Amino acid sequence: MVTFVPDNPLSDEFRCAVSEQLDGFLTQRRDALAGIADGLEPFVRVADGLTAGGKRLRPAFCVWGYLAAADAVADPSALLRAAASLDLLHISALVHDDVMDGSDTRRGKPSAHRQFAAQHREQVLRGNSDAFGRSAAILLGDLLLIWSAEMFRRCGLPERAVTAAQPLVEAMRTEVTAGQFLDIQAQARHPLDARSAPQEVMDQVRRVVEYKTARYTVIRPLQVGAALAGAPEGLLEALARYGSAVGRAFQFRDDVLGVYGDEALTGKPAGDDLREGKLTVLVAHAIARAPEAEARLLADLLGRADLSSAEVDQARDIISDSGAVAATEDEIAITLAEALEAVEATPISDNARPALRVLARMAVDRVS
Repeated sequence: MVTFVPDNPLSDEFRCAVSEQLDGFLTQRRDALAGIADGLEPFVRVADGLTAGGKRLRPAFCVWGYLAAADAVADPSALLRAAASLDLLHISALVHDDVMDGSDTRRGKPSAHRQFAAQHREQVLRGNSDAFGRSAAILLGDLLLIWSAEMFRRCGLPERAVTAAQPLVEAMRTEVTAGQFLDIQAQARHPLDARSAPQEVMDQVRRVVEYKTARYTVIRPLQVGAALAGAPEGLLEALARYGSAVGRAFQFRDDVLGVYGDEALTGKPAGDDLREGKLTVLVAHAIARAPEAEARLLADLLGRADLSSAEVDQARDIISDSGAVAATEDEIAITLAEALEAVEATPISDNARPALRVLARMAVDRVS
C-alpha cells in the first residue's frame, strides 16, 4: 500500500502507484477494445507509451487536496484511481495539443500523431500518412477523455463523495478546453501587438495561463481531492488562492524552459516554443521591452518551424537582453511567495501543509 509522505509528495513510490493504477485501467480497456476489433490495439499501445511518464502533479495535488480536508485516507487505492484519472485527462489534452501545435515529440518520444503516421507508412496503407496520423491522434485524445471520466466515476470511493466532486471535474474539463481556445486566439495575434498594446496582450496571455494551466493543473485537482473528502466551500476557496499562485508560477517556469530548457531534460527540441510561435508572458515581456529593431526581428523569428540553431540563439539573446527573463523570474518569485503565504493562512491538516509547500517549490524549481 502506498504511503503519502508530506516531505516527499512526488516520491518514486507515489509515481509508481499512479502508474500502476493507469496500467491496470488501460489493461481493462485493452480487453474491451479487443472485443470490438483487432485493429484497435494501436490505440492502447500508443496510450500506454504516453502514460508511462510525466510529473504526476495533478494526481499529487488531488491526493493532498484530500488530505488537506481529512487526516487519513480510508481507501488509498480508490483515491489513487480518482487522482490518476486526472492524468488520463491530461494525456488526452496533450495528444490534442500536439496535433494543434504540430509537435514532433512528447516526453522524448514521437508524439501520438507522429507514431500513427509512422505506422501508416510502415504498413504502406492508402492515403496520406500525416493526415491519417492526425485523425488517429484526435480520436485517441477523445477516447482518453472518455476513459478519464469513466475511471473517475468508477474509482471505488463512496458514491456521495464522487457525486460531490463531479462538478469540479466537469469544470476542469470545460476550463482547459476554453483555455486552449483562448490560447489559439492569443497565438493568432501579431507578436508586435505586445508592443503597441502591451497591457491588453499581457492581460490576454495571463487569462490563458489562469484557465489553461492554473485551474487545470493545480486548483481543480486540489478541489476535487478536497471535495472527495467532504471539504466545505470555504476550504475549496482557500485552496483556489494557493492553486492560482502555484499554477501561474508553474506556467511562467514552463515559458522559460520552452525557450532555454535542455532538450535532454525537457523531452522537447531546444527552442520549440519559438518555432511554434508561442506568445507567452516571457515573449510578451521581450517584445514590449526590446529596442524596436530587435522586437521586430524577434517577431519575425517567432513561429518559423525551420528556425536554425543559430536563429534560436539569436532569439534567445534578444529575449535575455530585453530583461524579459529577469522580469519573468521576478514574477515566479512573487507568485511562489503568494502560494506559500496562502498555505500558512489556509485551515488545513498538519499533514497537508508541508506537502503543499514542497509541491509549490517543485512547480518552479525544476529543469523539465
